Amino acid sequence: MIPLPDVKLFDYPKYWAECYDTSPFLPISRKEMDELGWDSCDIILVTGDAYVDHPSFGMAVIGRMLESQGFRVGIIAQPDWQSKDAFMKLGKPNLYFGVTSGNMDSMINRYTAERRIRHDDAYTPNNEGGKRPDRAVLVYSQRCKEAYKDVPVVIGGIEASLRRISHYDYWSEKVRRSILFDAKADILIYGNAERPLVEVSHRIARGDNIGDITDVRGTAFLTKHALPGWKGIDSRSLDKPGKIDPIPSPYIDTTKTEACSSEQENAVNIVEEEVKKDITKTAQPIQLSEYRNKTWAKKDKPWETTYINLPTYEQVRDNKRLYAHASRIFHQEVNPGSAKPLVQKHGDRIIWLNPPAYPLSEAEMDGVFGLPYARVPHPIYGDAKIPAYDMIKTSINIMRGCFGGCTFCSITEHEGRIIQSRSEESILQEIEDIKEKVPGFTGVISDLGGPTANMYKLRCKSPKAEATCRKPSCVWPTICGHLDTDHSPTISLYRKARAVKGIKKVLIASGVRYDLAVEDPEYVKELATHHVGGYLKIAPEHTEEGPLNKMMKPGMGSYDKFKVLFDKYSKEAGKKQFLIPYFISAHPGTTDMDMIHLAMWLKENDFKLDQVQNFYPSPLANATTLYHTEIDSLRNVRHDSESVPVPKGTIQRRLHKAILRYHDPANWPIIREAITKMGLGKQLIGSKPTCLVPAETRGEENLRLNRSQAKGKNNAKGNKTSPGQKRYGNHKTQAAKNGKQGLTRFSDNQFNDRKKSKKTH
Repeated sequence: MIPLPDVKLFDYPKYWAECYDTSPFLPISRKEMDELGWDSCDIILVTGDAYVDHPSFGMAVIGRMLESQGFRVGIIAQPDWQSKDAFMKLGKPNLYFGVTSGNMDSMINRYTAERRIRHDDAYTPNNEGGKRPDRAVLVYSQRCKEAYKDVPVVIGGIEASLRRISHYDYWSEKVRRSILFDAKADILIYGNAERPLVEVSHRIARGDNIGDITDVRGTAFLTKHALPGWKGIDSRSLDKPGKIDPIPSPYIDTTKTEACSSEQENAVNIVEEEVKKDITKTAQPIQLSEYRNKTWAKKDKPWETTYINLPTYEQVRDNKRLYAHASRIFHQEVNPGSAKPLVQKHGDRIIWLNPPAYPLSEAEMDGVFGLPYARVPHPIYGDAKIPAYDMIKTSINIMRGCFGGCTFCSITEHEGRIIQSRSEESILQEIEDIKEKVPGFTGVISDLGGPTANMYKLRCKSPKAEATCRKPSCVWPTICGHLDTDHSPTISLYRKARAVKGIKKVLIASGVRYDLAVEDPEYVKELATHHVGGYLKIAPEHTEEGPLNKMMKPGMGSYDKFKVLFDKYSKEAGKKQFLIPYFISAHPGTTDMDMIHLAMWLKENDFKLDQVQNFYPSPLANATTLYHTEIDSLRNVRHDSESVPVPKGTIQRRLHKAILRYHDPANWPIIREAITKMGLGKQLIGSKPTCLVPAETRGEENLRLNRSQAKGKNNAKGNKTSPGQKRYGNHKTQAAKNGKQGLTRFSDNQFNDRKKSKKTH
């Protein structure tokens, strides 16, 4: 059982400014402040998004949440970051600046997976790109400090949350230190921030120095010394990453120079003994009788004052094995019921990362989503279209969190594994609000969902397991026996939602976790019969066991079961409906041969994908660790850990993406050349149904030769290509590499029979 917080979210005494009541929109100008009778703002929120007063926009949620606590909250949306002037337009905040890049990480918002600049931005009026800077949290924070040096700066949101410790940065291709160091902010709040932000706000309001606020869950801060009263253990004692330097004593001040070798060697045994004691105590199952024992609160609980020393920033920057190890430890410490603080040294200072905040209760979730949102963009934008708003204006978020643990996704790192659901009454009331407030509402609810459509009210059936579990996923490699897979609450919600007067249709647009859905066929029937608008998107991501294991996704057996049920219930309902599967190319663990197998599956099932997503290494995701280190950090990291094949470089990543779009003639040349070098030309090039692409025509051959000759003419040395710069890479080298991975050439019979021998979960 996850412990309850000391104070519930809406039980804090209101700040004195509650007498001003709520505002139609949080003010974004001095004029609006004057109309509200404000002489100043208590808190000013700075965001990279346009201000849309809707519960799907983070700044609206945070702003309304703080307003409900009695604070006067202003918003500076998409400011001109070239100077401090735009950050001074609402005046000096009485308490602090709150800074976020917006609903998306600013780098992912600005650049494609190929690092090309995007020229649009769905969170900006008229979809205009370039309205926020790269690494927006850093820039905004520094401008706030320039505007008012003595005002604290609190950073949060997805960008800060995923950069809270040392992390691999895809755009600079290096390991960067915690964002707190570069942002010069005073404190970082990660995850869905309502609980920690409300506590921090009230403590600053009562006069606490922000530098002294070190005990709030869900926060990170910089310090020179470990907190008094805490004992440190070395992370490498919990999960030894093979042969490494001697482990420093946890009793040595982390800010001082490291102890000599003899002291470190002597410390190893001490550390291991202490760890054994801690692990033994921590591993003891929590008995319900302990909650009834009146003396329980007085018992010594040393694990509650133990922190974990991660390898230093300098170590993870220079040593990929230690980076993989640190990532593994980080992902084990995400359960609010058992997580320990994490400490990581950066030079002469350390970042202290407190355990995650406790999840919100159903009543608290109802309170957050029941705040007085206008549900439309601020009037200042006039008739301008904001694509992100248009997409979600009639959708409803029914839950938070995800226990899927997909390695390429950062939802777990941000929102946590524990599902936080709203009540039916709260969701139905939001439908009424949409009917009343959304202009031009047609009676169609575009989505009832969240990170996953069908995890509503699902959670661990065992309070003891829930409080101590460190597994990264509840559904991989198989569904945990403790997990509740009963979809009855979701079915009940769907039925009540579509029965609301004036509602013509309730669609499900969030991705459905089909391995969970097949556990409750009644849910699949309800979905197919009433809530699909012709197409339902699901995400197998791949067909091959190697990549799926590195994604922590189920095998295609679950997909096949779901498709059978979906087709059956669609037919019974008299509807012609289709599944739209999504796939990822170039994911860590994927070889060229894996992509060929996936393309053949697509062709056999007559799928022609219009859009393909190349793997995007987002900060802190498990798959990003695999990408950077090429080490299997999903298992204990050791000196002999499995090496993971990783498609890197523009040439191979483009090849994988091209193979997924095998039907596009523009991709045929690169596919032909690749599979010829792999020794599969006879099997896969031609007009047979078992072939992937057709043979080269005379016209294509002439065009290719002409292009090759043109390249030769432009080459300064008269070569057709520059030495060592073959257009599609050294395929002999790649073929040899694939051979080492056990992907040798196979005959026509082996290729055609691969399905029979392929394993599924």
